[in-house]
Amino acid sequence: MAEKEKQQGLTEKKEGDFSEWYNQVVLKAELADYAPVRGFMVVRPNAYSIWEKIQEGFNNAISKWG
Repeated sequence: MAEKEKQQGLTEKKEGDFSEWYNQVVLKAELADYAPVRGFMVVRPNAYSIWEKIQEGFNNAISKWG
């Protein structure tokens, strides 16, 4: 697994520093970028599209209960 992560350009292992690994995955996938304001990230269009699909699936699941 570690060799595969190195090939993908990740410096952290998922089992190690999960937060740093997650940030690397998000940046490498171009889902977000760092904002000019410290501590903030800007969500890119593909990430927002994924978020909308998650909401749609969740809303469909909830509507079946009621």
